[in-house]
Amino acid sequence: MAVMNQDGSTIVALATPVGVSAIALLRISGPLCRAWAAGGLFGRTLVPRRAHHLDYLALDGRLLDDVVVVSYLAPASYTGEDCLELSCHGNPLIAQRLVEDLCARGCRLAQPGEFTQRAFLSGRLDLSQAEAVMDVIQARSDRSLAVAQKQLKGSLGRHLLPLQRALLDAAAQVEAYIDFPDEDLPPEDQAKVKAELEAVLRGTRQLLATRHYGEMLRDGIRTVIVGAPNAGKSSLLNRLVGFERALVSPEPGTTRDFLEAWIRVGPHALRLIDTAGLNRLPLSELEARGIALTRTQLAEADLVLWVVDLSDDSPALSIPPPELVAMLSPDKVLVVGNKLDRLEQAVLGSECDAAARRAMVRAQAEGKLSRVWSVPDGVQLGAPLVVSAQTGAGVDALVERIVGWADAFQLEVGDEVIAIGLRHAQALERAQESLGRALGQLVPGGLKATELLASDIRGSLEALGEILGKYDHERMLDRLFATFCIGK
Repeated sequence: MAVMNQDGSTIVALATPVGVSAIALLRISGPLCRAWAAGGLFGRTLVPRRAHHLDYLALDGRLLDDVVVVSYLAPASYTGEDCLELSCHGNPLIAQRLVEDLCARGCRLAQPGEFTQRAFLSGRLDLSQAEAVMDVIQARSDRSLAVAQKQLKGSLGRHLLPLQRALLDAAAQVEAYIDFPDEDLPPEDQAKVKAELEAVLRGTRQLLATRHYGEMLRDGIRTVIVGAPNAGKSSLLNRLVGFERALVSPEPGTTRDFLEAWIRVGPHALRLIDTAGLNRLPLSELEARGIALTRTQLAEADLVLWVVDLSDDSPALSIPPPELVAMLSPDKVLVVGNKLDRLEQAVLGSECDAAARRAMVRAQAEGKLSRVWSVPDGVQLGAPLVVSAQTGAGVDALVERIVGWADAFQLEVGDEVIAIGLRHAQALERAQESLGRALGQLVPGGLKATELLASDIRGSLEALGEILGKYDHERMLDRLFATFCIGK
């Protein structure tokens, strides 16, 4: 496919972050690169894909730096155009002088994302792969990085292309009866068209099922820590983060606003949110606003850690309000009994060995949790966990439970893990709507309206094409002629 560089420009940009570093990398793409690689910039011909250590002389003859330069000839480059990559010393002043000199020679500064845009326009990447470039750069966890790298290699496209081919086959059959009603065509096979559309519909549903997992990979697992005032929510946040992110005080109601922190647990990234305490009358307007924010955070949570103070002898303080229980999905709540160390202190004088003493404490803690945690009949929130945010006891088991919870969302489509984004989901939903209408045109004994069926199939094709950034009506015509031998 030809490169679609409409203005014929050569672009340049710093490809490494601004700031002092050992090395800075400049990327150049466009028609000037071929002449420069042939000797127009360094006075010698550059062998493609080979590093050359050369002096960079400005237009006025000044030495700007000694650089390592690599040439890439179209179409075997990132953008599909002729490209150069220059590595210079990581002094920001040197990089700026090089960029200025290249602009004086005819380059212009690249717009954000323009290198990847040219890669897409030249056919080097489809649109889902282009989006995956930023997912790879911004990945916060091992799992999000692995999924983004697979998408960069075209995993989503590999699953969409068979769906597009099936739709093209169906469209070719249906449109042949519209455009060539008098030709010697095979009998209309409504059952085959229906089977193809239903197969595509199943494929879109399978991909859509990965949306929530994709959101958690890209945005982190939104984990909201809630509970009664002084239950140890901020202490648990600090323990999970590994440093004092939140101020801790014995005074109830210390946290008025919510605090956020990012951590990695296993291969996942958690966006931890510490909130104001619930279950008591606010003492001030500011505290009431903090509690309102807590409720908002709960509504948006992927996972809720409901913290119960094991040392509190007032069970009512640990019971969540019924309206909050009603808004929480049971499968996203983990009940955490905190302050295990307080219970351990209460049985230190018992005449038994340390192992028996720990067993007694845990049994007492779990029994207490079962008494204070009140939920509607039939709602199961899973076995509670017992921890001490103060000493760290039980926190490793909590982390393991969170990792297991997150792993359960991973869905495999075929033999690959797919995690679609919002734009992909919206396009798939439009494709499903068109497929539903198309299947509604297929009734026993014939079609309601062949033209409407064809229009709905085209609508599905266009929606799927938006994900990869390409939909070619000519491909459908080519398949039509190849299948039915029109005009023989």
